[in-house]
Amino acid sequence: MISIHDPELVQLQNDANSQHSTFKKLTKHALFDLPFRSFFLIAVLASILSLALWSAYLNGNISLLTGKLSTTVWHLHEMLFAFAATVAVGFILTAAQTWTGRASIKGLPVMALLTLWLLVRICLLVNSSFFVYLAVGLQAIWWISVIIIFAKLVLPAKNRRNYLFIPLLTVLMLLNLGILLFDLNARTDLALHFARAAVLMFGLMMGIMGGRVIPFFTTAATCTSKIVTPWFLTPILLATSIAGISVFFIGQFINLPFTPAALMIASGVLHIIRLGFWRSTITLNTPLLWSLHLSYFCLGLGLILLGASYLIPALQFSDAMHLLTIGAMALMIFAMMSRVSLGHTGRSLQTHFLVPISFALLISAAFIRTFLPLIQQHQVAWHLSATLWIFAGIIFLFIYSPILTKPRS
Repeated sequence: MISIHDPELVQLQNDANSQHSTFKKLTKHALFDLPFRSFFLIAVLASILSLALWSAYLNGNISLLTGKLSTTVWHLHEMLFAFAATVAVGFILTAAQTWTGRASIKGLPVMALLTLWLLVRICLLVNSSFFVYLAVGLQAIWWISVIIIFAKLVLPAKNRRNYLFIPLLTVLMLLNLGILLFDLNARTDLALHFARAAVLMFGLMMGIMGGRVIPFFTTAATCTSKIVTPWFLTPILLATSIAGISVFFIGQFINLPFTPAALMIASGVLHIIRLGFWRSTITLNTPLLWSLHLSYFCLGLGLILLGASYLIPALQFSDAMHLLTIGAMALMIFAMMSRVSLGHTGRSLQTHFLVPISFALLISAAFIRTFLPLIQQHQVAWHLSATLWIFAGIIFLFIYSPILTKPRS
């Protein structure tokens, strides 16, 4: 019989209590105080590592990415979902607290989502059939958890304007899972089509979010009168964008008598017209503003180029798409992360001198990746744009890691 005062048993109990206490302290760490902190950091780190692996693979230096999932699909998936979707979810789950006045998740739930995220990354790097299927299941759990958490925050508040994100997140989830499942079953063509549709969906979300926050941020920072756009412009833009995405998506499965070119070009033009009402010229001395305006311009120009790619043989759809993924998505994401990281930690919106340099690196990467292939400089475009992004990411981590891992000031 073991005595309750047995020294070994007492020591085991003390060790268990100590581990529990350490874990409890960890869940209360500033890093897990709202989703934006850890989600921003891991997403940027993921983008740096993914692009480094991708560039090394293109150089023939590694064979790590070879396996069940094709390398191009892996690259698209990680940049869209390990990076862009992770930042978007971190922002939305944090902003929902401001929108609704209801407390968002922190501590253990944030750690659980991070653990799922990390397991998906590991499974996709192993890249065997079993582990990719496991990644699909874990990714589905991640998305469903995010949607449920967001719905529980916004539905009781009854602000219908925020309800739109529930179907948008659901569509992104379905596209995400579709990309993996199609590629697993040797339908890489459909996987790539779903990935491109996901880019257009991100563009739609950027148009919605940008229309909300960019005019507000501009008037607040410049102390000017409220920005007003014609009332009919936004619904027409939304309808045109949705129609363009729908035609693009359906066109893969049904032989339509027309392409989405005109709708894409029209959407892009409408975005630029809308931007024209936002007083972009008064933002030139404020990096957190001009970066948002520039990213929104790239959204419009990127859609115009996507439409033009159907009409100009020399302009490839995949090259034009990078003005959206880097110039619009990445620049807006880095600009919003920089702003949110300061604002939501109680700091003034004064940027480090390296921040505008990181923005310049990203916009350079976007134009290099989009236009150098037109003069047959594909390899230079791939590697130089990846390198510029990696340096931009390193700058972000250098500046914002100390901010995001410390308590609110």
